[in-house]
Amino acid sequence: MKRVFAFAVTAALGLSNLTSASLHSEKGHASFSTWGGHGKKVNCCSALSRVLGGKVVFPDSAAYEESIASYWSAQEEAVSPNCVVLPENAEDVAMAVATLRHSRGHVRDHDGCQFAIRSGGHTPWAGAANIEDGVTIDLSNFNRVEVSSDRSTVIIGPGSSWREVYDVVVPQGLATGGGRVANVGVGGLVLGGGVSFFSPRKGFVCDGVKRFEVVLASGRIVNATQDSHHDLWLALKGGSNNFGVVTAIEQEVFEQGDLWGGSVGFDESTFEQQFAAFEAFTGNPDYDPYASLIHSRIYNFTTKTWFTIAQFEYTKPEAYPPIFENFTSLPTTFSTTRISNLRDFTEELAVSNPPGQRRMFVTSTYSNSAEMLKQIFLMANETVRQMEDVSGLIFILSSQPEPTIIQKASAEAGGNSLGLTVEDGPLFNFQWTLTWDDAEDDERVEQQVRDAYDQAERRARELGVQQKFIYLNYAAKWQDPIGGYGEEVVKRLQHVSRKYDPTGVFQKQVPGGFKLFD
Repeated sequence: MKRVFAFAVTAALGLSNLTSASLHSEKGHASFSTWGGHGKKVNCCSALSRVLGGKVVFPDSAAYEESIASYWSAQEEAVSPNCVVLPENAEDVAMAVATLRHSRGHVRDHDGCQFAIRSGGHTPWAGAANIEDGVTIDLSNFNRVEVSSDRSTVIIGPGSSWREVYDVVVPQGLATGGGRVANVGVGGLVLGGGVSFFSPRKGFVCDGVKRFEVVLASGRIVNATQDSHHDLWLALKGGSNNFGVVTAIEQEVFEQGDLWGGSVGFDESTFEQQFAAFEAFTGNPDYDPYASLIHSRIYNFTTKTWFTIAQFEYTKPEAYPPIFENFTSLPTTFSTTRISNLRDFTEELAVSNPPGQRRMFVTSTYSNSAEMLKQIFLMANETVRQMEDVSGLIFILSSQPEPTIIQKASAEAGGNSLGLTVEDGPLFNFQWTLTWDDAEDDERVEQQVRDAYDQAERRARELGVQQKFIYLNYAAKWQDPIGGYGEEVVKRLQHVSRKYDPTGVFQKQVPGGFKLFD
């Protein structure tokens, strides 16, 4: 096997002067000790084809087109890699990464073949999980979902959607901390932290991970757990794509029956009461760990008015629990509340998040404050009225509580790399979500929202509610979520990167995502 692996990569890169190769393994580790000179220039995709055969697909093939068409946003779908790798197991990924790593000095770009890593493909900005004129490693075939015999954990392939996970666990009377939207992918959500309906009980989604199977830059496959490669395990819980390619995630499952929840509508006349209700809910010293909330204001371009859709979830089969009373006592315009199962509620949210549209996320975190919610709304109201001629525009402002009970649960689960602590006090996440039709409006939409975001940040400083944390999974390309974890965490993540990826493959050859070094 050692000789086969070495021969394959040598042949793929067209080198006759590779003098030694070894394959060391917890499963497989490609380590090449000597490269003579710079050899002849080679094509990245043809090199991969020589070692992976038909698992490398090219433009105009059905498999390539299917991969590209399955991205969530129109911006990512418009990106055209030179080829797409469709690995079927961790060894395939190891072969691909080793080949790409050792392309340095043998292709035109001095940093070697540039590549992207794609699991669910749900991040909206172009180049997050795809790459123009490079190689995209598409993990769609990694869709295994298998509950352990003792019903304590589930092994999930990072290319799975949360829909596929819930299809397996829910019929068994189980749940796991996971995405609240059925069509979101597993890998990106977990590596960015992840928020679930169970976060007040269980912490962030990443806090439920017991084991990551990871392909390192060397091609070595390791299992990172609390007891083995602990530093890598901790770094991956929020550190995104900076350390390797995650090929399997084993995380906690727990007994869970039906729950209560659904969408409730409110009109603009009660906004100030809703803001006060949100502050009281988030800052409740006796926060109910079974309750979660997504509170969204949406602009109606036909009536030129705003309305609210509040998504309530209570992870017990109890209708209208007291924790939501400050909201549910207000006049409502509609309600889908019901007792149902986890998968059903995530499908409801997926309906409002269809693929194929132009999209933008921007996010902030603030100290719990009804006044800040009001100020952001006033700023957004001015912004949206300057954009009414943007074709197909949907403008959404979403607030989500981050009560201290979440940080407490994270610490009890072993911690993560998000940099949040109970001492930060109750916080809330704020997300700007925009959808529109035409590429020619991209620059205008982004600039308008950036201006509104900057104005909101200035107002937050004035009110004393600005926070450094930026939730990675909602961040715009120009934001710095990892920097928001704090200087101490960033230094630790950089140390882990140097340890497991000393030549910086995932910093220099994987430009997508949010990097650890400037």
